[in-house]
Amino acid sequence: MENPFKFGTIVEEEYFTDRIEEVAYIRHFVESANHLILISPRRFGKSSVVAKALSQSGRKNITVNLQQVTSVADMSAKLLREFFKVHPLERIRHLIAHFRIIPTLSTNPLTGSMDVSFQPGVDASILLEDVMELIEKTHSREDRIIIVLDEFQEILDLDPRLDKKLRAIMQKQEHVNYILLGSQESMMTDIFERKKSPFYHFGEMMRLGKLPREDFHRYLSERLKPQFSDQCNELANRILNYTACHPYYSQQLAANVWNVSVLQPEKEDALEAAINHIVISHSLDYERLWANFKRTNKWILQSLAKNSALQTKEYPTSTIYSALKRMQKDGYVIYSDHYEIEDPFFKEWILRGI
Repeated sequence: MENPFKFGTIVEEEYFTDRIEEVAYIRHFVESANHLILISPRRFGKSSVVAKALSQSGRKNITVNLQQVTSVADMSAKLLREFFKVHPLERIRHLIAHFRIIPTLSTNPLTGSMDVSFQPGVDASILLEDVMELIEKTHSREDRIIIVLDEFQEILDLDPRLDKKLRAIMQKQEHVNYILLGSQESMMTDIFERKKSPFYHFGEMMRLGKLPREDFHRYLSERLKPQFSDQCNELANRILNYTACHPYYSQQLAANVWNVSVLQPEKEDALEAAINHIVISHSLDYERLWANFKRTNKWILQSLAKNSALQTKEYPTSTIYSALKRMQKDGYVIYSDHYEIEDPFFKEWILRGI
């Protein structure tokens, strides 16, 4: 039987973990003419939730992950490339001809998709204006398109003036809705809640938390049942206790538990065997991470791993707080109602070394 758990990519169809209320809210919201800002830590399932809602809405949409963008010109090229997946080139060739800087277009023989590039050294702001205007012109109020920009806080690193430029373009558009996703809460809040920011109150703010335990437990136990008929409920509880209901790591651990039970049926405790396998397989990566941490960060991570209070005479409170914020930005630490290590297997690796 195929492993019923999936992680590491956008999760769809039978692999999708409920989020019924969130999906329904986003689907209802995108039927309006408003914009949505969705914030949550990395690997909480933002992209999967949005993809599910857009699929149910049936509306045309394009997605660009700004974490994979290297420049404003590259952002323009990626937007145009995704746009061609929605609109065949033949239908809009006459509009492309009006670009102030004509892109180089070619068909990728492996994927069949359209590759887009611009000559180096061109004015990137003109490229972005032309691409965004093209998207606006090819739609109407009755046929609005949705643009999803993932990891939106990255615009601050692409160009220091990009936020002003992008907002100036967006405010003139009537046929485009935006869903802007971000994993850095402090940066996203600064972009959309600071009064002097160009994106101040740009759209509805939504925060995605961990999955409700009851829903996640039901999801896990139902899929574990074919392999663990008598233990599925207890095993689902143990998985969620270990991962603290983190969507990504719960799926990862469940998938590995399933693999252990199929490939190593002699193991008495599939959960412990799965945890051990994951920690060992990632130990080299964890060692490299650890080697690059400052002494303050190492102390904080060890304290979080042991659930100890973050108080010591060795480091001032301000130093600890600043280090926590930096590690939160880098994705090593997350905060819900308290600070915790994002990766429970990294936490396990730390505990084993203490």
